[in-house]
Amino acid sequence: MSLPKPNDTQSAAPPASSPGACPKSGAGPAEPGAPGDDMSGETAATDHPAPSAGPQGAVLSVAECPALTPLLRRAGLQPCRVETGAPIPGSYWGAPEAGLIADRLYLRDDTPLHSALHEACHFICMDGVRRAGLHTDAGGDYAEEDAVCLLQILLAEQLRGVGSARMCADMDAWGYSFRLGSAAAWVRHDADDARTWLLQHGIISAGGTPTWQLRP
Repeated sequence: MSLPKPNDTQSAAPPASSPGACPKSGAGPAEPGAPGDDMSGETAATDHPAPSAGPQGAVLSVAECPALTPLLRRAGLQPCRVETGAPIPGSYWGAPEAGLIADRLYLRDDTPLHSALHEACHFICMDGVRRAGLHTDAGGDYAEEDAVCLLQILLAEQLRGVGSARMCADMDAWGYSFRLGSAAAWVRHDADDARTWLLQHGIISAGGTPTWQLRP
């Protein structure tokens, strides 16, 4: 993950209980481990109800979204299952956050869905040189981090039962910080630069849908 832009898209560090937000902490990388079992699931589709409120701070987990696996594979990633309670290889923040090593995305059942999508979007948005040596820290500049946040919201539209509204709600609940106060407000009013970045790199179409192409 890259550092947030102060007072911009990601404007403040998250609460200590919210390790899944964009700002980078001083925590070191997790220890790498052996690849987990491959994950399977149903075909992704855009069919999502309105987000449910749920308990304060509750977010969707990977286990609640079987459509995630085919989406990740379409993006060129290999989702790998990690046993409950085990450390997650390549996790910048540590478990239960998603881990990224090369083209493998490591996930536990309790990994937040937004974390899985965020790391997947880093994989898509980084250049080929960084992707070739990828291990734990995706890196990237402010503009790329903004693009990653927007892309994870757009990809949520491709997941049955999720959608952009629920993804924005989960990002807010987990501690992502936007200068307009919420992820949804940022997407509506302040994400033009991020959208242009994704278009220029061929990652989304003019209509705002994913092209499933990696940044060269």
